[in-house]
Amino acid sequence: MAVCTVYTTQSLNSTCSISTPTKTHLGFHQKQVVFYTTTRKSIKRNNSYSSEISCSAEETKTVVIGLAADSGCGKSTFMRRLTSVFGGAAEPPKGGNPDSNTLISDTTTVICLDDYHSLDRTGRKEKGVTALDPRANDFDLMYEQVKALKDGIPVEKPIYNHVSGLLDPPELIKPPKILVIEGLHPMFDERVRDLLDFSIYLDISNEVKFAWKIQRDMAERGHSLESIKASIEARKPDFDAYIDPQKQFADAVIEVLPTQLIPDDNEGKVLRVRLIMKEGVKYFSPVYLFDEGSTISWIPCGRKLTCSYPGIKFFYGPDSYFDNEVSVLEMDGQFDRLDELIYVESHLSNISTKFYGEVTQQMLKHADFPGSNNGTGLFQTMVGLKIRDLYEQIVASKAGATLEAAKA
Repeated sequence: MAVCTVYTTQSLNSTCSISTPTKTHLGFHQKQVVFYTTTRKSIKRNNSYSSEISCSAEETKTVVIGLAADSGCGKSTFMRRLTSVFGGAAEPPKGGNPDSNTLISDTTTVICLDDYHSLDRTGRKEKGVTALDPRANDFDLMYEQVKALKDGIPVEKPIYNHVSGLLDPPELIKPPKILVIEGLHPMFDERVRDLLDFSIYLDISNEVKFAWKIQRDMAERGHSLESIKASIEARKPDFDAYIDPQKQFADAVIEVLPTQLIPDDNEGKVLRVRLIMKEGVKYFSPVYLFDEGSTISWIPCGRKLTCSYPGIKFFYGPDSYFDNEVSVLEMDGQFDRLDELIYVESHLSNISTKFYGEVTQQMLKHADFPGSNNGTGLFQTMVGLKIRDLYEQIVASKAGATLEAAKA
């Protein structure tokens, strides 16, 4: 907490805000607005009275977002979309470990929770546990460091080296405006879960996950079909026990399923994607199609949206998910032309855009990202915009509360 003293002979209000230059963790200076609560007392100096205003700074705490998913389920792509919404490229810490998993942009810092592995690759092999097993992770340290960053305190975070499989020396992480913790376990530990301002789970169905892994590992890495099946089966018990249950705690779930537009499809190229949004989450209003709370089925193909086989179908409606009331927005199929997405965007509400067409602009900006022609890219982009809106509401609420407290 900072303290300032201001001397004045004029009448002052009971609150003040001071814009101060602060050096960021990237090495440049930025303006930071800090709200102050004040106390006043009269002091006699040189035979005249003046007022002394003591100001205690109350900075907005770091907003913490949690993203959970299994390995190879699109976390990296989602992070790139999210950081793009806030502006600036996400890059590893300058001058740090080249194998760092951390990504820093102007507003966000993304931490990979693999850095909290308590066992390196050899240690896990010796003990017969996978990285998904809680016994291979240090949740006490994870909690302590996420809490410290949320409270504005820098930490020396460990680094798990994915190349060597070893635990490297730690790196300094300074509190950002938005901290994203992504990995296998952001909602597993209740203490960490309670620190999250918003949480997302990427839920890739077994059929799609298998199709993706075959496509990646056979085509790009030369793995055999048998070895791919064995790898998936080896991870499945721990995934079912420790990773998958976290989706019940998520504020938003992006669920990726096989298409229903092509009978018996098993290629995983055309996808049905569902955005499941929990009702009643503070600072978050679910996106809706046409009419909030109604049940809508919509085929937009026609004069304003080009659709090749098998077409596109949207669905929206209320539902229940792990005993929570939710709204579900679903897209089955894929876009032929991203510039025509504006037609779909114009029928969606509560998407938290700054201007008409921002969703379409973001999708076109990253047209080369995986999932840009289907619901995965569309819903990741919309969730990114919702997180930006949530952050701005939290900052505004904190500022308003500080001013009200000062007036009391």
